[in-house]
Amino acid sequence: MNDVVPPLAGPILDHVVVNVMDGLDGAFRTYEQLGFLLTPRGYHSLGSVNHLAVFETDYLELLGYEAGKQGNRAELWRHPPGLTGLVFKGDHLDARHADLQARGVYVDPPNEFTRPVALPEGSRDAHFRVMRTAPQDVQNGRTFFCHHVTPELVWRPAWRAHPNRATAITEFIIATQDPARTSAIYQRMFGPSLLRPVTGGVAFSAGVPTVSILTPEAIAARFGLVPELGPDGSDHMVALVFKTAAPEVTRAVLTGNEVPFVNYADGIVVAPADAAGVIAAFVPA
Repeated sequence: MNDVVPPLAGPILDHVVVNVMDGLDGAFRTYEQLGFLLTPRGYHSLGSVNHLAVFETDYLELLGYEAGKQGNRAELWRHPPGLTGLVFKGDHLDARHADLQARGVYVDPPNEFTRPVALPEGSRDAHFRVMRTAPQDVQNGRTFFCHHVTPELVWRPAWRAHPNRATAITEFIIATQDPARTSAIYQRMFGPSLLRPVTGGVAFSAGVPTVSILTPEAIAARFGLVPELGPDGSDHMVALVFKTAAPEVTRAVLTGNEVPFVNYADGIVVAPADAAGVIAAFVPA
């Protein structure tokens, strides 16, 4: 294949995935109450279903299955509910697959799927290619690359007008008892200079957003909420921080929808019980 690929650049966040199992209806209502404008339900050719909260360059995906159809993509539902997907933008996936394999990072071969998108002018199929790292490298979740063949069917301006004035995901947080071990896969993927030390762990830039890999104690000290690890103490993706263009509007939307929140040093935070298993924080843009 004559797929000439440039050297693998630093990571760029594409989207994040919240696993809601068979609770997509409830998760839709929950994220509407948080003030997000969600896309109509999408039906993947692989069998899963979703709703998106689309921002300027990234998005949040609520992912689940319809009643009685848990056999579709059954490997996904073995992960705990809540935040389970950290997804980077990717292109030239066939060549990147060979490059990563040569550097000791096992990734599945690229996989393709589609999702119909209803538009005013009629239905079109959004096309995606994805490439996932080995399951053993990421506990209780997935890390993968996603290439959008039809990005215009995802990043549509009408879907970015969120009542809570959220504009972007600015941080993705993983809880772990051993940040050095958990971060090793990302350092192998993107190079030895990727990580920087932070209080309670390490972090790296994924474009504008930050991925933080922290101890539970550090996360609890920051948000006033104790994050859940896996039942066996394994890693867990636990928190998202969103930028908002109007913090006072965000507060008003949450208050009007009777969603509890508390202040913390950088903004406000909603507990996992009120955000489909995710610590959801909002900070000024």
